[in-house]
Amino acid sequence: MIDVTSVLSVLNQFVVVAVVITAVSMLLYTLTFNLQDRVAQAMNVLLACVTLIYLGDVVASVAIQKDMARTWLYCQWIGISIVPAGYLHFSDALLAKTGKPSRGRRRTVVYITYILGLCACGLALYTGLVVQNVVANTSIQWLRPGEWFSLFSVIFVISASIAAINVYRAFLRCLTRSTRRRMGYLMISSLAVPVGVFPYLMSVGGSIVQTHPTVFWITSLAANGAMTVALVSMTYSVAFFGAPQPDRVIKARLFQWILRGPIVASLAAGAYLFVRWLDRIIGLDLTLWVPVAVVGVVLLVQYAITVLRLPVERQYFYGNSSDRDDVKRLQMLGERLLTTGDLRQFLESVLAAACDVLHISSGFVAAVGHNTARIEVQIGPHQLPTKSNTLVSFLHSKGNRLNGDDSESNNVLGTLEWEGYWIIPLRTQDMIRTSTKQDSLMGILGLYIPGRVADVHLSDEFSTLQTLVERATTALEDRLLQVEVFRAMDKLLPQVEELQRMRAAASYAGASALTSGDLADNPDAAQWVKSALGHFWGGPRLSESPLMSLNIVKQAQANHQGNAVHALREVLKNAIDDIKPEGQRRFTAEWLLYNILELKFLQGRKVRDVAIRLSVSESDLYRKQRVAVDEVLKRIAQMEGNADGTVRQQHIST
Repeated sequence: MIDVTSVLSVLNQFVVVAVVITAVSMLLYTLTFNLQDRVAQAMNVLLACVTLIYLGDVVASVAIQKDMARTWLYCQWIGISIVPAGYLHFSDALLAKTGKPSRGRRRTVVYITYILGLCACGLALYTGLVVQNVVANTSIQWLRPGEWFSLFSVIFVISASIAAINVYRAFLRCLTRSTRRRMGYLMISSLAVPVGVFPYLMSVGGSIVQTHPTVFWITSLAANGAMTVALVSMTYSVAFFGAPQPDRVIKARLFQWILRGPIVASLAAGAYLFVRWLDRIIGLDLTLWVPVAVVGVVLLVQYAITVLRLPVERQYFYGNSSDRDDVKRLQMLGERLLTTGDLRQFLESVLAAACDVLHISSGFVAAVGHNTARIEVQIGPHQLPTKSNTLVSFLHSKGNRLNGDDSESNNVLGTLEWEGYWIIPLRTQDMIRTSTKQDSLMGILGLYIPGRVADVHLSDEFSTLQTLVERATTALEDRLLQVEVFRAMDKLLPQVEELQRMRAAASYAGASALTSGDLADNPDAAQWVKSALGHFWGGPRLSESPLMSLNIVKQAQANHQGNAVHALREVLKNAIDDIKPEGQRRFTAEWLLYNILELKFLQGRKVRDVAIRLSVSESDLYRKQRVAVDEVLKRIAQMEGNADGTVRQQHIST
C-alpha cells in the first residue's frame, strides 16, 4: 500500500525544486531585461534570498552527512535574515516609483534593517544566540531556535508589516485601471515572500511534523505552491516598471521565458523525481529510465510550446481584433521579408531560367536608379565590358526607349542590343507610386546573344521569356517598396520609442513623467547620471542611458555630426563645469564636489587614489560623491528646462 505521507513528501520536494527553478529564472529575467529600474533591483534581492532559502532546503533534505546539511541550513538562514530588509527596500522603491520618493527616513530604515539582517547572519554563524544545532527528521531537517530567536521574530514581523503598509500606500497612489490591477497583484503576491520563508519549524512546526505529518506536508505543499505563483506574479508586475516596450511585448517575452525556463526545467526535474520514487515503490532498478523520462518530457514540452505559443500570444496578449491584425501584419512582414540575399537568389533563378529558354550561358540583371546601375546578379563565363561603352552611358543614350517613350522598339519586350547583349527593360506597372514615366524603369535584364538580331520574333520561347521578365520586375518593385517602408519606419521609430518610454513611466509616476522639467524629481534620474558618468569615456551605460532622450542632448547632436553619445558627454561635461567654483583650482572644501567629479569620472581614477588625493576617507568620499551626482542632476534639469522653453518657442513661431 502506498504511504500517503511519502507521496506528499515527494510532491513537496518537487514543488520546492520548482520554487528554486522559478526564483532563478525570474532573477535571470530581471537581470536581463529590467536591471536598470530600482524596483527591479530591489526585487532581485528578494529573488536571490528566496533562491538561497529553498536551495538550502532541497540540499539539506537530501544530504547524507550531517555537516553538509548543517552548512546548507545556515546558508538558508542567511537568506531568511535578509528577507525583511529586502522586502522593506522593495516597498520603498515602489513608493518612489509611484511619485513618493523617500526624504531620508524610509531609506535610513532600510539601511538599518539591512544592518540588522547582517548581524543576525553573524550571530547565527558564530554564536548560538539565534539558531543552534540541527534537528534531523526522516525527510526534513531544521535548526533549533536560540535565546534571541524571539527577538529576531519580532523584528522580522515589524519590518514585514511596515513594508506591507508601504506597498499598500503605493497601491493607493495608482490611478489608472491597469496600474491598480498590476499593483494589486504585486501587493498580494509580495506578502507570500515573508509569510512563506519565515522559519515556522523553529517554533511550532517541529511538533507538527512529529504528531501530524500529513497536515504538515499538505500545508507545506500549499505554501510552496503559493510561493511559486507569487514569484511569477511579482515578476509579471515588476516587468512593466521602466520598460519602454509595449505591454504586449513584455507579456509575450515573459510568457515565453516562463514556458521555456521554469516549466520545462520543473517538469524535467519532476520526471526525475517520479522515476526515482517509483524505483523505491516497486523495488526495481529504473536507473536507465531516468534519462529517457527526462529527455522525453523535455522534447514533448518543447513541441507543445512550439505549437501553442504563438496562437496563445495572439489571442491573449495583442488586445482586440484590430490590434491583433496589425501585429499579425508586422509579423508576416518579418517572416516574409524580401532581403537583398533573397532578391539576388530569386533574380539568379529567373536569369538562369531565361538563359535556359534561349539556350545561352551568360546574362545579368541590374537594378537601375537615378544615374546609377547596380549589377544584382550575373551568371555565365562572359563578363560585362569595362571599357568603351559603359552600362551607365548606355542607359543615358537609350533612356527614352528603355522607359517606353519611343516607338523605335518593334517587339513587346522592347529589347535593345548592347555589346552582344539583349537589353530588356524591367518597367513597373504601378504608375500610382511613380511621379513620372521616367521613374518607371526598375532595372534591366541582359542576355548575351552575340550575332543575333535583337528583334527576332521568338515563337514558343517568347511567352515564357515575357513571364520571366514580369517576375523579375515584380521582385525589384517589391524590394523598392520595402525600402520605402523601412525609410518611413526609420523616421517613426524614434518618436514611437519616446512615446512608449513616457507611457511606461507615466503609468505609475503620473504627470511628472510626462514633463522633462521634473527630471530632478525622478527617483531614478540620479542613478542614470551616475551610470552615465561611470562610462563617461565609453560604455553601454553611456550609450544606452535614458538621458539620451533629453532635448538638451538632441540639441547638442548638431555640434557632433548627430552622434548622441558625444552630445551626452558634452552635456555631462558642461554640468560638471557649471559646478566648478571661480578662480584657480584648489583642493579645499569649496572645490571638493568638483574635484570628486573631475578626478573620479573625467580622469577615471580609482576611489582609493581619489580619497588619498583629496585627504578624505573612502566612506566620506562615497557620501560626497552622491551629493556631487545630485548637483550634476540639478544642473542637467535646469539646462533641460531651458531647452524645453526653446522647443516650445520654436513650435509657437512655426
